[in-house]
Amino acid sequence: MSRPSEYTRNNILKAAVALFAERGYDGTSIRAIVSKARVNQAAINYHFKGKEGLYFEVLKVAFEGYLRFDNFDPERLKDMSREEALRSFVYQQLRPLLARDQMIRYIRIFAWENVRPSKVLTNFVKTGAMPFLASATELVRRFLPPGTSDQDAMCTAISLMGQCSVFVRNREQFTKPPFNLKIDEAFVARLSDFISELALKGMARQL
Repeated sequence: MSRPSEYTRNNILKAAVALFAERGYDGTSIRAIVSKARVNQAAINYHFKGKEGLYFEVLKVAFEGYLRFDNFDPERLKDMSREEALRSFVYQQLRPLLARDQMIRYIRIFAWENVRPSKVLTNFVKTGAMPFLASATELVRRFLPPGTSDQDAMCTAISLMGQCSVFVRNREQFTKPPFNLKIDEAFVARLSDFISELALKGMARQL
Protein backbone atom coordinates (compact mmCIF):
# COMPACT_ATOMS: atom_id res chain seq x y z
CA MET A 1 0.00 0.00 0.00
CA SER A 2 1.40 3.41 -0.98
CA ARG A 3 2.00 6.00 1.71
CA PRO A 4 -0.85 8.35 0.60
CA SER A 5 -3.21 5.36 0.40
CA GLU A 6 -2.18 4.17 3.86
CA TYR A 7 -2.65 7.70 5.22
CA THR A 8 -6.17 7.84 3.76
CA ARG A 9 -7.07 4.44 5.22
CA ASN A 10 -5.79 5.37 8.68
CA ASN A 11 -7.56 8.72 8.53
CA ILE A 12 -10.86 6.99 7.73
CA LEU A 13 -10.37 4.55 10.59
CA LYS A 14 -9.58 7.33 13.04
CA ALA A 15 -12.69 9.25 12.06
CA ALA A 16 -14.83 6.11 12.18
CA VAL A 17 -13.60 5.14 15.65
CA ALA A 18 -14.52 8.57 17.00
CA LEU A 19 -17.99 8.56 15.42
CA PHE A 20 -18.89 4.95 16.22
CA ALA A 21 -17.82 5.57 19.83
CA GLU A 22 -20.03 8.66 20.02
CA ARG A 23 -23.09 7.42 18.12
CA GLY A 24 -22.89 3.63 17.79
CA TYR A 25 -23.13 1.64 14.57
CA ASP A 26 -26.75 2.47 13.70
CA GLY A 27 -26.35 6.15 14.55
CA THR A 28 -23.29 6.68 12.37
CA SER A 29 -23.76 7.34 8.68
CA ILE A 30 -21.25 6.99 5.88
CA ARG A 31 -21.92 10.64 5.13
CA ALA A 32 -20.77 11.62 8.64
CA ILE A 33 -17.60 9.55 8.28
CA VAL A 34 -16.89 11.03 4.85
CA SER A 35 -17.28 14.52 6.28
CA LYS A 36 -15.11 13.94 9.35
CA ALA A 37 -12.36 12.10 7.46
CA ARG A 38 -12.52 14.59 4.56
CA VAL A 39 -12.60 11.87 1.93
CA ASN A 40 -15.15 10.74 -0.61
CA GLN A 41 -17.30 7.62 -0.30
CA ALA A 42 -15.28 5.93 -3.02
CA ALA A 43 -12.29 5.89 -0.67
CA ILE A 44 -14.31 4.06 1.99
CA ASN A 45 -15.58 1.57 -0.56
CA TYR A 46 -12.06 1.04 -1.89
CA HIS A 47 -10.42 0.43 1.47
CA PHE A 48 -13.26 -1.23 3.39
CA LYS A 49 -15.98 -2.20 0.90
CA GLY A 50 -18.62 -0.12 2.64
CA LYS A 51 -19.89 0.60 6.14
CA GLU A 52 -19.97 -3.00 7.39
CA GLY A 53 -16.40 -3.65 6.28
CA LEU A 54 -15.25 -0.42 7.89
CA TYR A 55 -17.01 -1.23 11.16
CA PHE A 56 -15.49 -4.71 11.18
CA GLU A 57 -12.04 -3.11 11.00
CA VAL A 58 -12.99 -0.67 13.75
CA LEU A 59 -14.01 -3.58 16.00
CA LYS A 60 -10.73 -5.30 15.18
CA VAL A 61 -8.70 -2.18 16.01
CA ALA A 62 -10.65 -1.65 19.23
CA PHE A 63 -10.26 -5.26 20.36
CA GLU A 64 -6.55 -5.35 19.55
CA GLY A 65 -6.10 -2.04 21.36
CA TYR A 66 -7.84 -3.53 24.38
CA LEU A 67 -5.53 -6.57 24.40
CA ARG A 68 -2.44 -4.40 24.00
CA PHE A 69 -3.55 -2.19 26.85
CA ASP A 70 -4.07 -5.03 29.30
CA ASN A 71 -0.99 -6.92 28.07
CA PHE A 72 -2.97 -10.12 27.64
CA ASP A 73 -0.58 -13.02 27.11
CA PRO A 74 -2.19 -16.46 27.48
CA GLU A 75 1.18 -18.20 27.32
CA ARG A 76 2.42 -16.33 30.38
CA LEU A 77 -0.63 -17.42 32.38
CA LYS A 78 0.23 -21.07 31.74
CA ASP A 79 3.46 -20.69 33.72
CA MET A 80 1.67 -19.38 36.83
CA SER A 81 -0.13 -21.27 39.57
CA ARG A 82 -3.83 -21.42 38.84
CA GLU A 83 -4.73 -18.90 41.58
CA GLU A 84 -2.04 -16.48 40.44
CA ALA A 85 -3.12 -16.90 36.82
CA LEU A 86 -6.75 -16.20 37.70
CA ARG A 87 -5.91 -13.02 39.61
CA SER A 88 -3.61 -11.85 36.81
CA PHE A 89 -6.30 -12.49 34.21
CA VAL A 90 -8.90 -10.55 36.19
CA TYR A 91 -6.49 -7.68 36.78
CA GLN A 92 -5.69 -7.53 33.06
CA GLN A 93 -9.41 -7.39 32.28
CA LEU A 94 -9.88 -4.47 34.68
CA ARG A 95 -6.85 -2.40 33.70
CA PRO A 96 -8.78 -0.52 30.97
CA LEU A 97 -10.56 1.20 33.87
CA LEU A 98 -7.38 3.27 34.10
CA ALA A 99 -7.45 4.15 30.41
CA ARG A 100 -7.74 7.56 28.83
CA ASP A 101 -8.38 9.08 25.42
CA GLN A 102 -8.42 6.54 22.56
CA MET A 103 -8.93 3.54 24.82
CA ILE A 104 -12.07 5.18 26.21
CA ARG A 105 -13.43 5.32 22.65
CA TYR A 106 -12.80 1.59 22.22
CA ILE A 107 -14.67 0.88 25.44
CA ARG A 108 -17.60 3.01 24.28
CA ILE A 109 -17.81 1.12 20.99
CA PHE A 110 -18.22 -2.18 22.82
CA ALA A 111 -20.65 -0.53 25.24
CA TRP A 112 -22.83 0.41 22.26
CA GLU A 113 -22.68 -3.21 21.14
CA ASN A 114 -23.91 -4.29 24.55
CA VAL A 115 -26.97 -2.05 24.19
CA ARG A 116 -27.67 -2.63 20.50
CA PRO A 117 -25.63 -5.49 19.00
CA SER A 118 -24.89 -5.23 15.30
CA LYS A 119 -24.72 -8.14 12.88
CA VAL A 120 -21.13 -7.11 12.20
CA LEU A 121 -20.24 -8.01 15.78
CA THR A 122 -21.44 -11.58 15.23
CA ASN A 123 -19.03 -12.00 12.33
CA PHE A 124 -16.22 -10.38 14.27
CA VAL A 125 -16.67 -12.64 17.31
CA LYS A 126 -16.33 -15.72 15.10
CA THR A 127 -12.93 -14.63 13.81
CA GLY A 128 -11.51 -12.03 16.18
CA ALA A 129 -12.68 -12.84 19.68
CA MET A 130 -12.86 -16.63 19.79
CA PRO A 131 -9.11 -17.16 20.41
CA PHE A 132 -9.39 -14.89 23.45
CA LEU A 133 -12.43 -16.76 24.75
CA ALA A 134 -10.62 -20.06 24.19
CA SER A 135 -7.73 -18.85 26.37
CA ALA A 136 -10.13 -17.76 29.12
CA THR A 137 -11.91 -21.12 28.94
CA GLU A 138 -8.60 -22.95 29.22
CA LEU A 139 -7.80 -20.92 32.33
CA VAL A 140 -11.05 -21.67 34.18
CA ARG A 141 -10.78 -25.36 33.30
CA ARG A 142 -7.90 -25.52 35.76
CA PHE A 143 -10.49 -24.98 38.51
CA LEU A 144 -13.29 -27.17 37.19
CA PRO A 145 -13.83 -30.91 37.72
CA PRO A 146 -12.44 -33.30 35.10
CA GLY A 147 -15.08 -34.06 32.54
CA THR A 148 -16.69 -30.61 32.67
CA SER A 149 -18.35 -30.08 29.31
CA ASP A 150 -16.99 -27.56 26.85
CA GLN A 151 -20.23 -25.61 27.12
CA ASP A 152 -20.07 -25.37 30.92
CA ALA A 153 -16.41 -24.35 30.83
CA MET A 154 -17.11 -21.68 28.23
CA CYS A 155 -20.06 -20.34 30.23
CA THR A 156 -17.83 -20.12 33.30
CA ALA A 157 -15.26 -18.13 31.31
CA ILE A 158 -17.95 -15.80 29.93
CA SER A 159 -19.29 -15.25 33.44
CA LEU A 160 -15.83 -14.36 34.73
CA MET A 161 -15.24 -11.89 31.90
CA GLY A 162 -18.70 -10.43 32.42
CA GLN A 163 -17.96 -9.63 36.06
CA CYS A 164 -15.05 -7.53 34.84
CA SER A 165 -16.57 -5.98 31.75
CA VAL A 166 -19.58 -4.54 33.61
CA PHE A 167 -17.17 -2.22 35.42
CA VAL A 168 -15.17 -1.35 32.31
CA ARG A 169 -18.22 -0.69 30.11
CA ASN A 170 -19.86 1.53 32.72
CA ARG A 171 -16.73 3.26 33.99
CA GLU A 172 -17.98 6.77 33.28
CA GLN A 173 -21.28 6.19 35.06
CA PHE A 174 -19.61 4.63 38.10
CA THR A 175 -17.46 7.73 38.66
CA LYS A 176 -20.58 9.92 38.92
CA PRO A 177 -23.39 10.11 41.51
CA PRO A 178 -24.82 8.06 43.08
CA PHE A 179 -21.80 5.70 42.83
CA ASN A 180 -18.92 8.20 43.02
CA LEU A 181 -16.29 5.52 42.68
CA LYS A 182 -12.71 6.75 42.80
CA ILE A 183 -11.09 4.64 40.11
CA ASP A 184 -7.33 4.47 40.52
CA GLU A 185 -4.63 1.81 40.75
CA ALA A 186 -5.58 0.93 44.32
CA PHE A 187 -9.25 0.51 43.39
CA VAL A 188 -8.42 -1.75 40.44
CA ALA A 189 -6.16 -3.88 42.65
CA ARG A 190 -8.88 -4.27 45.32
CA LEU A 191 -11.54 -5.03 42.72
CA SER A 192 -9.26 -7.64 41.12
CA ASP A 193 -8.87 -9.38 44.47
CA PHE A 194 -12.62 -9.23 45.13
CA ILE A 195 -13.70 -10.65 41.76
CA SER A 196 -10.98 -13.32 41.90
CA GLU A 197 -12.15 -14.41 45.36
CA LEU A 198 -15.77 -14.58 44.21
CA ALA A 199 -14.77 -16.61 41.14
CA LEU A 200 -12.73 -19.04 43.26
CA LYS A 201 -15.66 -19.61 45.59
CA GLY A 202 -18.05 -20.07 42.71
CA MET A 203 -15.88 -22.57 40.86
CA ALA A 204 -15.05 -24.42 44.10
CA ARG A 205 -18.76 -25.22 44.51
CA GLN A 206 -18.58 -27.24 41.31
CA LEU A 207 -15.86 -29.52 42.65
